Amino acid sequence: MTQALEGIRVIDFTHDQAGPSCTQMLAWLGADVIKIENPKGGDRARRLWNSDNPDLDSFFFLLLNSNKRSTVIDLKSADGKEIARRLIKEADVVAENLGPGVMDRLGLGWDAVKELNPRAVFASVKGFGSYGPYSGFKCFEPVAQATSGAMSVTGEAGGTPLVNGANNGDSGTGMHLAMAILAALVQRGRTGKGQLVEVAMQEAVLNLTRVKFTGTLATGEPLRRSGNRSPTGGYSDLIRCAPSKPEGGGVDDYIYIIVPPDNPEMFHAAMDVIGRPELKEDERFKTPAARAKNAAALTEVLESWTLSRNKHDVMKAFAGRGMVCGAVLDTAEVLQDPHLRERGTIVDLDHPTRGRFSTIISPLRLSDSPVTPRRAPLFGEHTEEVLRSLAGYTAEDVAALRRKGVVTQG
Repeated sequence: MTQALEGIRVIDFTHDQAGPSCTQMLAWLGADVIKIENPKGGDRARRLWNSDNPDLDSFFFLLLNSNKRSTVIDLKSADGKEIARRLIKEADVVAENLGPGVMDRLGLGWDAVKELNPRAVFASVKGFGSYGPYSGFKCFEPVAQATSGAMSVTGEAGGTPLVNGANNGDSGTGMHLAMAILAALVQRGRTGKGQLVEVAMQEAVLNLTRVKFTGTLATGEPLRRSGNRSPTGGYSDLIRCAPSKPEGGGVDDYIYIIVPPDNPEMFHAAMDVIGRPELKEDERFKTPAARAKNAAALTEVLESWTLSRNKHDVMKAFAGRGMVCGAVLDTAEVLQDPHLRERGTIVDLDHPTRGRFSTIISPLRLSDSPVTPRRAPLFGEHTEEVLRSLAGYTAEDVAALRRKGVVTQG
């Protein structure tokens, strides 16, 4: 069975997370993604968050670069630039998230790419875009959250703004870029021409945050942080549960519950589950507005039942009655979650230096294009393979380039 993007070739100049998360999604969908790395250690993600063994590729890198091939080229050399140009001529997509102006200074920017290969889609991640007052500024994940409004609506009521734990600025931008690339490839099918596609991190997070602007558009006032409580008039809160692990209670022994204002049946179901049906008519909780006003009291009522049960049992009991709820799973629990394991979202892979480890693969499910997960490449693992098969070099040519330090074979 073929994959959806089989036959699409991506020359990948990305690093860290925003760009690699995009090209990884394309690789999961079947594209041949050739990761271009520099001879001085390659993608810096290979060394990030690597406190357990600094001599090995970090799990941070392994989580973002599965299903790709690695080619190590010195792009600052004339020979390296020639290799890159040859690869670009064979590309459907050229992806980059280097600093502002870096690709142009290498002679590999959009203007150069469209001359080399008019059919290529040139895909670029920038912190604030390629024009505008902030275009020259650097941007990391928390900065994208800060400047998009996302941080201002995250945190406890009356508390300080907080960075969201999900990487909306990096991986969120990568998903937006993957969508733009696919749209450009569809359009190329009609026109025969590639184009420049760009996603700014600030704007990607803004798009993910846009519904939070509803109240501001209505009143002109900024939305204030509300922590775990619903800002829409319904009831939601984090409910404490009994310890779920034999060694005792953890910081994540909670379940999150939502009772929407337009679905009172969920409140009735909750009262039935905890054996307090009489509270359905209690004036403190009878209406959505009353439940929102008396949220602390309702949480106390629920905890009188949940504190004697672990979060997994509580989730099954409430969700089994049609309620919207979820146990707070820590990262170790997620990796062992039976639901994600059965669906194949969490799988185990073998790695030459890391051994067998758990990893996370594509959340996309295409019936005719299943994902076959492959480990992330070793540094320069595919250099000779790529140069000989795509760039027209012989084994002797590659050996000579290696001796000159232009390329590195892992």
